[in-house]
Amino acid sequence: MTIRLAIFDCDGTLVDSQANIIDCMADTFAKHRLDEPDRHAVRRVVGLSLAEAMAVLLPEADAAFHTALAQDYKLAFQGRRANGGLVAEPLYPGVREGLIHLERRGWLLGVATGKSDRGLALTLMHHEIHGRFVTLQTADRHPSKPHPSMIQTAMAETGARSEDTAMIGDTVFDMEMAVAARTRAIGVDWGYHEPHELTAAGAHHVVGDFGALIAELEQRA
Repeated sequence: MTIRLAIFDCDGTLVDSQANIIDCMADTFAKHRLDEPDRHAVRRVVGLSLAEAMAVLLPEADAAFHTALAQDYKLAFQGRRANGGLVAEPLYPGVREGLIHLERRGWLLGVATGKSDRGLALTLMHHEIHGRFVTLQTADRHPSKPHPSMIQTAMAETGARSEDTAMIGDTVFDMEMAVAARTRAIGVDWGYHEPHELTAAGAHHVVGDFGALIAELEQRA
């Protein structure tokens, strides 16, 4: 029996988390008396591991400072969560129903994200979809996207072949990661990077809603 594996990015693909990311990044920069980062620039680095994201936002700083900023970002996020300061991070339309449909059709589901283990678990449990994923890959245990390690580990854990695996995401980092892992790359146009950028980064197809995503997966399976 062929094992079919669909791996999803989280922020910008499953959940709309940009408000919290932008606010926590602003908190982090303010703590270090830095000018607030441009909102568009922050959106552009969603998907990278935190230290790598800080390096893009502040290329003139050294690696130790990037690491310190990454840690302070985590603290800012945890503080907002504890004090009820986080904005709701809704699932995108059709996500819950789509995941159930794919699961019933025999697909194994996974996540590959720049979030931490803790952050991903809290997000998935909040939306009560954590039990639908059989493999969870995070920045805690892998190099940052677009390194293929997350996808390669997900395939190893599930026994899926690269030709039967699809990576679904909203950023060029997701598409480049899929290309590096030799899997199918499917972009979604409701996230943080533009469709033409996803195509240029190697997306085989870019979809406009979860129904179209399901159709694309089933057609190519």
